[in-house]
Amino acid sequence: MKLFTPSALSAAMQAALFGAAVGLSPVLMAQESDKGQNAKEQELETITVTAQKRSQSIQEVPISIATLSGEKFDAIFSSGDDITALAIKVPGLYAETSNGRAAPRFYIRGLGNTDFDLAASQPVSIIMDEVVMENVILKSFPLFDVQQVEVIRGPQGTLFGRNTTAGIIKFDSVKPRQDFDAYVKTTAGTLGQLNLEGAVGGGLTDEVSARLSLLSQHRSDWVDNAFTGENDAMGGYTERAGRLQLLWESSDFDALLNVHSRNYDGTSSLFRANILSAGSDQLNGNYDRDSVSYDNPTANSQSYDAWGASLKLDFQLDGMTLTSISAMERADGGGIGDIDGGTPDGPGVVPFQAVTEDQLKDLKQYTQEIRLASDTNDALSWQVGGFYFDSTFGVNSIDGFFGATEVFHGNTSWALFGQTSYKVNDKLDVTGGIRYTDDIKTFSVGQQNVDGFALVIDAAQVQYYEPIKVSDDNISWELSANYRLTDKTSLFARVADGFRAQSIQGRDVAFEAPPSVAKSETIMSFEVGAKSDLLNNTLRLNGALFYYTIDDIQLSAIGGQTQGNQLINADKGVGYGFEFDFDYRVTPNLSVGGGFSYNNTELQDDTLTVAPCGSGMCTVLDPRNAQNLALIDGNPFPQAPETILTLNGRYDFPIESGEIYIYGDYQLQGKTNLFLYESAEFKSNNNYEAGLRVAYINYDNNYEVGVFGRNITDKDNLKGAIDFNNLTGFVNEPRTFGVDFKINFY
Repeated sequence: MKLFTPSALSAAMQAALFGAAVGLSPVLMAQESDKGQNAKEQELETITVTAQKRSQSIQEVPISIATLSGEKFDAIFSSGDDITALAIKVPGLYAETSNGRAAPRFYIRGLGNTDFDLAASQPVSIIMDEVVMENVILKSFPLFDVQQVEVIRGPQGTLFGRNTTAGIIKFDSVKPRQDFDAYVKTTAGTLGQLNLEGAVGGGLTDEVSARLSLLSQHRSDWVDNAFTGENDAMGGYTERAGRLQLLWESSDFDALLNVHSRNYDGTSSLFRANILSAGSDQLNGNYDRDSVSYDNPTANSQSYDAWGASLKLDFQLDGMTLTSISAMERADGGGIGDIDGGTPDGPGVVPFQAVTEDQLKDLKQYTQEIRLASDTNDALSWQVGGFYFDSTFGVNSIDGFFGATEVFHGNTSWALFGQTSYKVNDKLDVTGGIRYTDDIKTFSVGQQNVDGFALVIDAAQVQYYEPIKVSDDNISWELSANYRLTDKTSLFARVADGFRAQSIQGRDVAFEAPPSVAKSETIMSFEVGAKSDLLNNTLRLNGALFYYTIDDIQLSAIGGQTQGNQLINADKGVGYGFEFDFDYRVTPNLSVGGGFSYNNTELQDDTLTVAPCGSGMCTVLDPRNAQNLALIDGNPFPQAPETILTLNGRYDFPIESGEIYIYGDYQLQGKTNLFLYESAEFKSNNNYEAGLRVAYINYDNNYEVGVFGRNITDKDNLKGAIDFNNLTGFVNEPRTFGVDFKINFY
């Protein structure tokens, strides 16, 4: 295997040249100006994280972590984008979706799941306000009034609710406090964008404080339907969300109640027929960002409602803290997709039309976590706890030929976990953790092929499928060490064993094929890294090298002539690479930052095969067996960017009343294979986007007004495809510009 490909070297060279241009040349200047007040103003702020369930400086945690907050977070989401806007904004993190704003898919260090179904299991966990969001619909809860995002790379489980093999993305909202504060932010932009966000909080009594956060987002329809001749027929959305938090604080007891809800109505991902040509991965003349050709008036529409509540209780005991987190989440909704991307009268060849609808029915998720943690400054610190998870929901799949089929999923899991850290001396800390997990999943079929044309012509096609119940248990563990080489540089090493329980996929029952079960996967991950604050705390460099192997890696075989969705296991998956992040305060007025990641992933299974594109129009690069199935041994993981490069910079101009600043960001995504098999068409390379923001901050009156642009070059990036009956693909968000205004009240 090659350690670096040309695309990886190209991205690495861009990172190096950027560093040389804006970083290395001013080093001497920074060293000369490190005296007096300017040197103090130049220092980077300390970043505090809770990746180990206690507040720590990010430099002290023996885990590879990246964070987003403040202006960096606001810039990414300035155009009202959903959670998938995090894609390639953090080294090693990728996100994509074929379900619009409703069902995102995440990948860390190349490891994720391309399954598009509403029952998909993912190896990346989303934690929002200390509650795991397991179902893909729950993962898409909109982001607003966010304090910080932490991307925790590598297997996790000895401290968090769900055991995960890839990592965790952790979102923390701004919490209530006694001091009054509030803000209102409005945004108006192209494509009819109109957003309103705000929050207000403060003390209600000496012991009770509250915070109310609200969000309203709207984008108008902007994509024409060439088939019907309707202008601005789709592409828009309306999102409403709110969160109320009540905090009770006393000397020995705290209670935090969080109640939240969302209402969403909009357009799913727009599938575009034949925008790829046989033998090429470049968008062709059939592609028009502003137009599709659908004959179904409701095609690619979707709507979801969700709400939930959590109650966190903290009891201060003698040298210990007992914490209980009880939570429930509910969701309903659905969407329709024109999966062939067009009509016979549209671009290219569409042999037959296929429109499917999926409805999520009565999702209920209950979680309970209890943990006891030491609360002293002793050399030994520890945490022990238990976690319970219960989820049930139905998925109703509706197809014009087969009719409506409903299946039901259930998952009950419980775990015991513990972690301890010991301060060996002033330089060395050692941490160990262990977890026992017991997981049960169930599946059953309700109504099948109701009112379907297939049922009318052949009643015998409806088959009976026995209910499925699978269970597994596992002991996973981790061991890490952090060594302070100097007072500004630490070295860390970590080995972690992770577990993802078995999965059941029953979508194919709707198309008269049996459900599938994937057995549990386990991962062994090794990483070493360094974290340092240099040049008088003006330069922060964090990096890690990693290597992991996954036994029985779970995969989703999607596509072929039936557009099937079957779970399979490969014998092994292997990944290795590195990531680094940096922030450099070049001068008190100039800051630059970013990072780079390299991921090499490989499936290892001599006999594993999948069906290639059902249309036969794609150019399969893998060897094939006698049944025309592609042998995928040696292929990279799907949707796993080989490289990710991120860069950002901020320059401010102080003026008497405040400051004017310019903030820019750029992201480059390296070679990415879209499916399990390799083809000349279904891949991408050198996808990039750039953003820019210019703003004025008035310190005296606590307001900020700015102009922004996202995807300012209007780059067309292929994000995914459907390998069914033609060469259908879907792309990234278009260029948007806007203005925003934010005012704070204290």
